[in-house]
Amino acid sequence: MIWQETPNTVKDILEKDIWGSIKEFLNWGLHVGEGDKAIHITIGLLLLIAVVFIATSFALKWIFKLLTRKMESDDKLKFVSIYQFIKYVIYMAVILLTMSAAGIDITILITASAALFIGLGLALQELFQDVIGGIFIIVDKSLSVGDIIQVDGKVGKVFEIKLRTTRALTRDDKVIIIPNHKFISDIVYNYTQNHKTTRESVNLGVAYGSDVALVTKVLEDVAEVQKGVLKAPKPFVIFEDFGDSALLFSLNFYVNDSYIDPKIKSEIRYKIEAKFREHQISIPFPQRDVHVYGQNTFEGR
Repeated sequence: MIWQETPNTVKDILEKDIWGSIKEFLNWGLHVGEGDKAIHITIGLLLLIAVVFIATSFALKWIFKLLTRKMESDDKLKFVSIYQFIKYVIYMAVILLTMSAAGIDITILITASAALFIGLGLALQELFQDVIGGIFIIVDKSLSVGDIIQVDGKVGKVFEIKLRTTRALTRDDKVIIIPNHKFISDIVYNYTQNHKTTRESVNLGVAYGSDVALVTKVLEDVAEVQKGVLKAPKPFVIFEDFGDSALLFSLNFYVNDSYIDPKIKSEIRYKIEAKFREHQISIPFPQRDVHVYGQNTFEGR
């Protein structure tokens, strides 16, 4: 006698019907082409991509926390931009690998979208330059949050570095958004690349015949008592040149925050003007010699 196991219970029948319905539901979707080159985009595939996408997202967040747990806040801000770029690349790779594992020939998708990729590449060429510039900024540390830079004649303090753009606050409290490709294609002045201390100067002219030793002492005294000017390195005066109508001097001094140096320079000029009046040192007006020839002069020639 041969015994055969049959689904003779209601439970077995229901389980088979449920699993059959689930499989049919998961296989429902869009089917393009025939044979081995067919593309099947089913609900099951989309659910699989979603699950892998979520799992990858949690894994990346865990890795980010692991790598940045001992970083300083500035370094963490710079690493965020790299993390965002790597995350997008990993997401794309995971989606393609998941589709390939599900039986979809991804080379067909790549071939079919080659023209689209070329068009997007040409259209987004500057965007790619910005992204590459952002990566270079972060990797070679040519720019950091808190740096004071000058771009296109504007001076600003960097407060955010992203993968595509860098944001800086100008001296008049306006935000300037700088595409990152400017940092690899244009000349950018970084006032604080090496250190926070910078040398500033105030230029002026005094009348011919002035006591240059007295002028030098007055300028040095003004710099020494000015708030915000460093005591070391010590301020110094340079006799620049003999101008057309004045003796040209420059007062040179050091500050540790060049972002606010216009205010310091303004206060120094106020004090110089007051001290010059006190010591009767004059700042001359530009002088020009004008010769007027009368009509008789021309007739006599």
